Amino acid sequence: MPLATTRRTGLVDQAIEQLRDAVRQGEWPIGQRIPTEPELAAQLGVGRNTVREAVRALAHSGLLEVRQGDGTYVRATSEVSGAVRRLCGDELREVLQVRRTLEVEGARLAAAARTEGEMSSLTALLDERDAAERERRFDDFVRTDAEFHLTVVQCGHNTLLTELYRGLTEVVTASVAATSSEHPTYSGTIEHRGLLHAIAQQDPAAAAAEAAGFLDELLAGMDLDATEIN
Repeated sequence: MPLATTRRTGLVDQAIEQLRDAVRQGEWPIGQRIPTEPELAAQLGVGRNTVREAVRALAHSGLLEVRQGDGTYVRATSEVSGAVRRLCGDELREVLQVRRTLEVEGARLAAAARTEGEMSSLTALLDERDAAERERRFDDFVRTDAEFHLTVVQCGHNTLLTELYRGLTEVVTASVAATSSEHPTYSGTIEHRGLLHAIAQQDPAAAAAEAAGFLDELLAGMDLDATEIN
């Protein structure tokens, strides 16, 4: 396996990056067991504790799965697809409910407090997000969609709300992924031009309604699915 010997600074981060690259490049296919800790330590030129921490981090992000007594297996080829696998059902519903609580108020504040420079940033992000969706660049779409929502909240200039929302970055990104690809009910149905327009027009009520609307649509889709399954 072509792994380079790491430098002696930031060993864990370097090990994480090299293992992540190996997974992304298909060195170990999904479902395959990766080499043991001693083997990886020898190939990377680091200690077993460094390898253990790197593997633990990649397992937390969803790329790897540690099976006690059996080994570590590749679970996904990117953090986004790993997040989709982790987030589903009742947990996804709860994330969407919390997002609704924070994003509705965030949109309301953004419409009242945004600057022209922030409007330019929001427009650029949404253009990038929509282009990624058209071109079927899923990872880029998920990243820019989540960044757009965070930027909306930041435009409200409420430091506490922004930090609360930023703390949910991982699950927000996972919820975007889960509602954009894995389920046909959601794929290609959500657009945010109305939200952008309401913020541009400095209309807090309309911005709040737009933010609530698409999340209510996602939650309603989950309820419909549950009814069909039952």
